Amino acid sequence: MRFAIALLSVICIASVIGTVVQQRQPMGNYVNQFGPFWAELFDKLGLYTVYGAPWFLVILAFLVISTSLCIARNTPKILTDLRSYKEGVREQSLRAHHHKAEAVLDGAPQAVLGTLGPQLDALGWKAKVQQREHGLMVAARRGAANKIGYLAAHSAIVLICLGGLFDGDLMVRVLMWAQGKTLYTGSGLVSEVAAEHRLGTGNPSFRGNLFVPENSSAGTAVLSLPGGIVLQDLPFDVELKKFNVEYYATGMPKSFASDIVIRDRNGGTPRSATVKVNEPVIHDGVAIYQSSFEDGGSLLKLQALSLTSDEHLDMQGRVGDKTAFGEQTLEFAGLRVINVENLSTPDAKGTDVRKVDLTGTLQNHLGSGAKGNTTKSLHNVGPSFSYRLRDAAGQAREFNNYMLPVELDGHKVFLAGVRDNLSDSFRYLRMPADENGELDGWLRLRRALADPKLRESAARIYAQSATPADRPQMQPQLQATAQRALALFSGATAKPGDDVRGGLPALSQFIDHDVPEAERSRVSEVLLRILNGSLFELNQLARERAGLAPAPADDGQQAFMTQAVLSLSDSLYYPAPALFQLKDYTQVQASVLQVTRAPGQKLVYLGAVLLIIGVFAMLYIRERRLWLWITPSTDAGRSQVSMAMSSTRESPDNAALFAQLRRTLLKADE
Repeated sequence: MRFAIALLSVICIASVIGTVVQQRQPMGNYVNQFGPFWAELFDKLGLYTVYGAPWFLVILAFLVISTSLCIARNTPKILTDLRSYKEGVREQSLRAHHHKAEAVLDGAPQAVLGTLGPQLDALGWKAKVQQREHGLMVAARRGAANKIGYLAAHSAIVLICLGGLFDGDLMVRVLMWAQGKTLYTGSGLVSEVAAEHRLGTGNPSFRGNLFVPENSSAGTAVLSLPGGIVLQDLPFDVELKKFNVEYYATGMPKSFASDIVIRDRNGGTPRSATVKVNEPVIHDGVAIYQSSFEDGGSLLKLQALSLTSDEHLDMQGRVGDKTAFGEQTLEFAGLRVINVENLSTPDAKGTDVRKVDLTGTLQNHLGSGAKGNTTKSLHNVGPSFSYRLRDAAGQAREFNNYMLPVELDGHKVFLAGVRDNLSDSFRYLRMPADENGELDGWLRLRRALADPKLRESAARIYAQSATPADRPQMQPQLQATAQRALALFSGATAKPGDDVRGGLPALSQFIDHDVPEAERSRVSEVLLRILNGSLFELNQLARERAGLAPAPADDGQQAFMTQAVLSLSDSLYYPAPALFQLKDYTQVQASVLQVTRAPGQKLVYLGAVLLIIGVFAMLYIRERRLWLWITPSTDAGRSQVSMAMSSTRESPDNAALFAQLRRTLLKADE
């Protein structure tokens, strides 16, 4: 019994874990949540598929067998005990009970019995009389439901465990073994998966996900099992007419529902229905739940912008597709139409509710510093899209770019994020928007920085404007310094394989290696002043080449150039030769429906009802037995009555009840 209780406790704890820890998620999600060590340990323990773990199923089976044997062993005894009033007890044994009393009542034994019988019935006691040679033995009982509670509670455990076995992975694996099916570990379209990885519509128990894009239909669910998947054909097809989603002001989904049409494969009238969260639709014994939603293949129209030349490439693709891009493969990963971010001021306090503070996250953007913030200022910053560039070796980097400029610290910037691993956070490149709110101004300057002739012209113009009129001999030296600064900053002097490829780190490295320590502070200020002036002239040349008027030397242009210097420095470490910009999109949403056939569900519900009945019966109903031995008294016309009471559990209530019986039946006080 103690061992079974311990196993039942393990099952309860495992069920809590299965509720708290999301089941059947990608391993990367668990690594992000728990770390590599604990993620691997929990995986070996089967905590990510608790209800299908071998140890869990073994415990369930053991509890079913042991509890069933316990019920089988004790049920005959309980039934016999329920029919027995134990009227055959010896009259002398009544004096051994803790609760006992004696009294002399008026009337012969039969007359006394006629009085006591109705009184016992009124108090809820069921009695049986045994005629003996020297008197009458009255055996009464109350609270027999206590033993029924024992059977109900133990039967509940059996039913609940059976329901868990029926609705877990056990039935699926048994069916796979019987039909010779195997797990599928590859990738590709569902329609291309071979029959050896598919289960028929007659499967009595399954739980899987059905992915249905808008204006499309699907009739095959995916059952996730440890080590792979198996496909489950449904007896019907589900068509998604429209997916409806509402959002909170924070950008989190408020509610979502799917308008679907169910079409039986054997014909019949199509059925229209709406699946909502916690409001499933049941069809042909299969329950359809609203699980989540994803992108269903939105059409993305992109422009690949070269960072070093005027070339650009217009391309389009759907989320989930991939295409060749030079020697790499471009994978369209996702589209997010609504991005509600925390854009609070630097001196504010708070964090974004989605843990994606742009202002806070950008503290790590590709090298530049960004001030943190702590006050919520939530704004929808527009659409973003993500993509991956995968090389021939299969290694991929993921990118996340915003379509519109985002206002940070009072300045509008375009954001381009990158991360090397899915477990990492995105590091963002902040590119300032020009006077028209476009990326063109920064992109012209970035391309001009890669042009040696424009760098030379900018250095010459800067030297001419910065040389004092009374010291013209300084111009050649100043021009050489400006040209050297631009070359270092642009990465023209870097060699393949160098860790420092240009930008501000290249200037810092130059100062550390070539300038005496005592002069470094002064030289740094002079070199940065020359660099800023040269970049300003470079920007003017880029505008002139594009047929634009010179930029005014005002505060707006100064803010643009300040952010441009930082982003130009960071862009030299951007791990792609081109920047993808989202020009237009056509959103297609998809609904993820959970389809289940759970024959064990009714067993679990019945077990839960029996468990409630059994627990309450055992805790709050006490079985009590009462005996009355009635014999003629030595006084003529009177009877001697001995009374005793027993209970399965001793409690203060027993004393109070016995006192009541003594007053009522024996007409005696304490």
